[in-house]
Amino acid sequence: MVLTVLIVAITVILGGRLAAAAPSGLRGIANGAHVPGSSAAASAGSDPTSAPLPTPVPLTQVVYAAGDLSDCPGAVPAVVDLIRDSQSPILALGDIVHPTGRPEEYANCFDPTWQDVKARLRPVPGNHDYQTPGAVGYYEYFGDRAGDPSRGYYSFNIGWWHIVALNSICGPIGGCQDGSSQIQWLTEDLAAHPTSCTLAYWHHPRFASGNGAAVRRTTTLWRTLYEAGVDLVLNGHDHDYERFAPMDPAGRLDGERGIRQFIVGTGGANLTRRERVAENSEVWTNAHHGILELTLHHDGYAWRFLAADGGTVIDRGTGSCH
Repeated sequence: MVLTVLIVAITVILGGRLAAAAPSGLRGIANGAHVPGSSAAASAGSDPTSAPLPTPVPLTQVVYAAGDLSDCPGAVPAVVDLIRDSQSPILALGDIVHPTGRPEEYANCFDPTWQDVKARLRPVPGNHDYQTPGAVGYYEYFGDRAGDPSRGYYSFNIGWWHIVALNSICGPIGGCQDGSSQIQWLTEDLAAHPTSCTLAYWHHPRFASGNGAAVRRTTTLWRTLYEAGVDLVLNGHDHDYERFAPMDPAGRLDGERGIRQFIVGTGGANLTRRERVAENSEVWTNAHHGILELTLHHDGYAWRFLAADGGTVIDRGTGSCH
């Protein structure tokens, strides 16, 4: 009896010491994935025998992206066919329907082709959406998923990545310059989400080779994102596909902290020509409608540009987060 009691006492004492000495970083690991918030829950004194385990964050997530998705009288069904059977989110990069974004254009030209994946769309507006005052067709069609109609910008998370949806139609929302509501919100949002990997998307590209031209009013967006260590920027507007090397806000090559920009204006509107070869442009094509597939890892990403005509891979590569 004495020996049994002694063994139990030693076990309890050692167990308590081992638990106290366990590195706090291990408390957030479940099935090989970090569980945000689990360390806080453990330190708050929750009972591990009764509290349910948080759902682990997947180490890999797939997301699709394209802009300029339809042009009345219709869209390009083959683009949607590439992603119809997936459950992954789709970043819609503005100019959802041409030419004027009226509610009837959404109903007659966009929805018949894209309605099956509507619930997966995470949109930003483009200039054609604002051809209708207040972009009323856009905000009515997407509802809460488009954000506050007075702003049109919002953020969310996909796996390990923080995703920021911005509005490059600056006039109706009070501008895109320093001190504007959008820049103030963006600065605060990035500070509140210090993830190792971040992606931002909006309609008008800061750098471009196509006939839509580079849009300088997005310079402050770029600078704010660059200073926060953002990794990727996605745009539409030019009806082509273009990939850039990582750059700073002035368009200079920056392999250490630069942002890689993709233009994916290939979602369904008529494709357009190239006007120039922009500095640090690595790939450009207007030969295919298609969609960008991004595989988001906890410390990097992989991309493939898939052509609508059979899903042929036109461009592919990988990159690391800052």
